[in-house]
Amino acid sequence: TETTVRFNFLRCKLGLVTFFQGSVKMATSESASLSKAVKQQYMDLPQGDKVQAMYIWIDGTGEGLRCKTRTLDSEPKAIDDLPEWNFDGSSTYQSEGSNSDMYLIPAAMFRDPFRKDPNKLVLCEVLKYNRKPAETNLRRMCKKIMEMVENQVPWFGMEQEYTILGTDGHPFGWPSNGFPGPQGPYYCGVGADKAYGRDIVEAHYRACLYAGVQICGTNAEVMPAQWEFQVGPCEGINMGDHLWAARFILHRVCEDFGVVASFDPKPIPGNWNGAGCHTNFSTKEMREDGGLRAIEESIEKLGKRHRYHICAYDPKGGLDNARRLTGHHETSNIHEFSAGVANRGASIRIPRSVGQDKKGYFEDRRPSANCDPYAVTEAMIRTCLLSEVGEEPTEYSK
Repeated sequence: TETTVRFNFLRCKLGLVTFFQGSVKMATSESASLSKAVKQQYMDLPQGDKVQAMYIWIDGTGEGLRCKTRTLDSEPKAIDDLPEWNFDGSSTYQSEGSNSDMYLIPAAMFRDPFRKDPNKLVLCEVLKYNRKPAETNLRRMCKKIMEMVENQVPWFGMEQEYTILGTDGHPFGWPSNGFPGPQGPYYCGVGADKAYGRDIVEAHYRACLYAGVQICGTNAEVMPAQWEFQVGPCEGINMGDHLWAARFILHRVCEDFGVVASFDPKPIPGNWNGAGCHTNFSTKEMREDGGLRAIEESIEKLGKRHRYHICAYDPKGGLDNARRLTGHHETSNIHEFSAGVANRGASIRIPRSVGQDKKGYFEDRRPSANCDPYAVTEAMIRTCLLSEVGEEPTEYSK
């Protein structure tokens, strides 16, 4: 009960921590207990002129990431230097065993923060046997849409929330037979009783900077063991590329620590905040003097297409977000569209500074933490800049 939770939290604050110390034992992976010092002996060996390129792709769930590595004879300087590759799609929910070869098409390249220079991380598109995009390859159409409006210079910034879990699915640092104290002291908190898992956050931040990901910040979130990092501003297709790369790096960092990063929009039911991926958007016109008018016009268009965006903003067509967008815990109601200045309970928030300056950007607070950024950014362009209407996206010629 809430009374018990508050009482146990009070005991902890008073220094009576024996109860919690005996019950906060995290389930971590066996791999995390392997000696990193022994591994480092091998990682320090010279690799000659060869380069390891780790190819990364989105699997058939639309959420999971897969990867495998190949050797290159020299360091690639551009995407065109990277060869196509293939994989067994029947093992990634992307094809049947009788016709399982799928193609990996390099799309974006980053420095590898785990193997370090000259090695690379290579984000790939997936094509089917007939060279058509796989069902969860949303990048191909997103890129086409972005090219149609490149003269308007669309910028995005996405705020990726996530929760650190043990391998048993229990939130990191939470008592195994209870709950931590109620929400309040954890957002941007400092201290061992408020910030759960900061080592992971710091490692991820530095790894993203090394890789060349446009990460621009991080903070502890409202629920304990929940964090956020921000990526942007990114122009056009780069938004999706950089967010997926940042997610992959987070998964790999968590793997080294023996824990799990979850993008579930509502990992813990009840009186706990969910996890979103608030998306900030602007165009050249919005950023210039008098741009508030263009912002308001875009918001009006979004309001007329609320259902379409809800379907695009999580990989299950809105079912995941239904658990999060309840009208409580700093969210809007999934069935209603709303907008307001500095209102974190609205679908669309206009920052107070934007309202004062009459220019800038707006924030769409509806996307879920497990959204596909290609789907989100494409939907925003279709509605705000291409002025599409209705609940179905317009088909454009190939």
